[in-house]
Amino acid sequence: MGQGQTTSVERAKQAALEALLHNASGPYHGLPRAAGWGYPEPYTRDLMIASFGILVSGSERLIRRLRRVLEVLARNQSRLGHIPSLVHDPEDRGASDTTPLFLLAAAAFRRATGESGFLSEAVDKARVWMDYQSPEDRVLVDQLPTSDWRDEQWVQGFGLYVNTLLYCCLRLFNEDKKADQLRELMSQFTINAEAKHRHVHEGLVLRRKPYYAMWSYKMYGSERFDLLGNSLAILSGLASPSRSQALVSWIERECEALKEKGELALDLPPNCFPYMRPEDPDWRPRYAKYNRPGEYHNGGVWPFVCGFYVAALVAAGRRKLAEEKLLALTRLVRPAREAEVDYGFNEWVRAQDGEPCGQDWQTWSAAMYLYAAASVETGATPFFDAIRRAGEDRKEPRARPQQSEDGGESRLARSNGERPPRQS
Repeated sequence: MGQGQTTSVERAKQAALEALLHNASGPYHGLPRAAGWGYPEPYTRDLMIASFGILVSGSERLIRRLRRVLEVLARNQSRLGHIPSLVHDPEDRGASDTTPLFLLAAAAFRRATGESGFLSEAVDKARVWMDYQSPEDRVLVDQLPTSDWRDEQWVQGFGLYVNTLLYCCLRLFNEDKKADQLRELMSQFTINAEAKHRHVHEGLVLRRKPYYAMWSYKMYGSERFDLLGNSLAILSGLASPSRSQALVSWIERECEALKEKGELALDLPPNCFPYMRPEDPDWRPRYAKYNRPGEYHNGGVWPFVCGFYVAALVAAGRRKLAEEKLLALTRLVRPAREAEVDYGFNEWVRAQDGEPCGQDWQTWSAAMYLYAAASVETGATPFFDAIRRAGEDRKEPRARPQQSEDGGESRLARSNGERPPRQS
């Protein structure tokens, strides 16, 4: 990057730190808030995702706040090991991603601080909880619709995003046998037959496509592209180097096609595409108000997700493209919807016109900007490098053709006065 570009990144990094420090203490027991103004609550998944940026920030104050968040989550963990959706509320349960995110953040915290036994009891309970989320007792976990970060997206069964989180956890906690089994299952093809045959186990690999399915279960599934799940697949090494290269090239081509059709005005990918439309079989009536095409979870451009994508480009060896996308992310995090700040770090942006539509000074938006910048600057992906290394010496299973059969509330709420309150 040139001097002027480097300066713009440095300014954005300072602004990200300012936003995170502002959000470090909120009205709920002094715990960090999810956003500067709109979300005073300490949402677990937001803060766990933000942990990656916090741990590379160099801010001792932010790292101390993260420690407290993890400790409070451990105290509020359910009897069986589940992690609540709100850090301070042990009764707010039901999310499919909070427990693996807690495990991932705890593992990253241990590595960053050298405290190898940090929260060992809570970590062990959470690992057991994840064992019991596999309906076939084969590591691959399932989920209920709208139970992960996409509270307006119908993802059910074996979801890519949650299973990539689990894979990362298994590698970081040295459960390599389980991680190998999970990788093998995910690397099998989705099932396209009208009936699921005995001994045929569905996976998440799609025929003639480089990316993984958003979700699958028996003969059902979704072939819409999930940017976060696929970025994590690259970062974790679930996707082989050749698949990662093909995946990145496919994403960039598809984004150019979206631009040509007037469906994308930005230089970063939407979180999901192609967008769901009223005529599509997976469209739900509620989407007409809360999840319109190019918005929210139906193709909105999320800065925190794009931060993972930038890091995934580094992991794939696409350093120059990663630099370009970091600059695009620097432009993306500037506009604010309401706050009078130099950098908005908004929650999400409408794909078609780049209009910020979520809350400003979003904690995970600011934190993942820091993580993306650190990845580009160092040519490394902290914490994920170790995950990829752990799997490098173990043979990566390939999809087996014979196993492919042919035959509540919403987070969007406070982004718009018409919408209901955010779901945890």
